Amino acid sequence: MLDEPTRARVRERLQALTAPVRLIHFTQELDCETCTDARLLLQDVASLSDRVQLEVHNLQLERARAAELGIDRVPATIVANGRGTRIRFLGVPAGYEFAALLEAMLDVSRGQSHLQPETIARLQQIQQPVHLQVYVTPT
Repeated sequence: MLDEPTRARVRERLQALTAPVRLIHFTQELDCETCTDARLLLQDVASLSDRVQLEVHNLQLERARAAELGIDRVPATIVANGRGTRIRFLGVPAGYEFAALLEAMLDVSRGQSHLQPETIARLQQIQQPVHLQVYVTPT
């Protein structure tokens, strides 16, 4: 999916990973016109660093696992570390979202965010579950 100059830039960017990350990807074979593109893109990315592990799951065959992770549509990808940090992407992480995917991988690897200490303190005060979604569309 990625041309060689892009692969070289991504490989260089992924050298900044400080700890392994897992890309937990949910897909399906039928009724999903973007699933193949998403899977191929993630396979390309995972092949560029030994610190990136790609797990591919079929939403139709692994509904319990998908529900456990809050996945109900495809393509969906979770960027995770071994310490409970997760960021979820829906759709193909291409275009501007590709840069966001790489930054999410770096943040998850480091186990930290770019949030200000005041913001973190306010977020820790939340007492009930919050459902936050950010929608991005190319223009």
